Amino acid sequence: MIYAQGAMFLSQSARMMRDPFSEVLAALGARSVRGTGLEAAGDWALAFDGRARLKFVALTHGRCWLLLPDHPPEALVEGDVFLLSDTRYTVASDPTLEPIDGMSLYASPGQDIVRLGDGRETVMIGGGSGFADGSASFVLDALPTFLRVDRTSPSAEAVARTLKSLRAEVDHGAVGGSLVAERLAEILIVEAVRAYVATSPSDSVGWITALADPRIGRALRMMHGDVARRWTVPMLAAEVGMSRSAFTDRFSTRVGCPPIDYLIRWRMVLAQRKLDTGQAVAAVAETVGYNSQSAFAHAFKRTIGRPPRSGS
Repeated sequence: MIYAQGAMFLSQSARMMRDPFSEVLAALGARSVRGTGLEAAGDWALAFDGRARLKFVALTHGRCWLLLPDHPPEALVEGDVFLLSDTRYTVASDPTLEPIDGMSLYASPGQDIVRLGDGRETVMIGGGSGFADGSASFVLDALPTFLRVDRTSPSAEAVARTLKSLRAEVDHGAVGGSLVAERLAEILIVEAVRAYVATSPSDSVGWITALADPRIGRALRMMHGDVARRWTVPMLAAEVGMSRSAFTDRFSTRVGCPPIDYLIRWRMVLAQRKLDTGQAVAAVAETVGYNSQSAFAHAFKRTIGRPPRSGS
């Protein structure tokens, strides 16, 4: 009996303290968004629209400029790796050049490499990671629109290596390529997040960087570990050894919203994914901690903007 109780306690502790980011990544259905390449020489400038996804680019040869809205031009050199989220951007040989639409150059099916000019003065490889419809904002809101990864860091090497692997999968079309591409997309996201957390100041706002805070990170792990539990602020504060007011203030400052607001948002994002797979509304409501279907429907509509529907 003692052994059984101890094993149960260890099992519950392990379940409650699992990595929230890994859980979010799995739940939101990370997927690969095409591997691309650019080989350019001479004068050139390409503009791209913003998309609700993470875009990764590695400059493998030469140099160029990256231009972003409300941001000074970034001079990029060989070995640089950067991450973009939902933002417009331009890459160019000279920041003063008028860009053309880069999206149209990649529009044709199978047009994954664009060559400009005569030669390979600048070579870039890129890839993207997207999420299930309606879920991207949960991750994107917690990440910067632009992140330059230190070229000497392990993360920069890992992202560049993964992008090369993604390009190879696209080029070869081998058996199981789609599955490999999905896994590579997950690796890209994880490495980008690691780089972001490693370089973020201690006052950064967002649930991803808040995971590094000993007390707030523990609270996040507890909520993710047992999402259906009837968590209250006093319960969470007691678990992490803080007063209710101090915990609420610190959580709101680090995450960007109060504890229960965060919990409800995650519950509804998780519920949306479950509903999309065809699970019944009543079953989903119970899974994310609601005994009342009407209370769940109210919370879902307030958070997602529409009533919950199975298979939506």
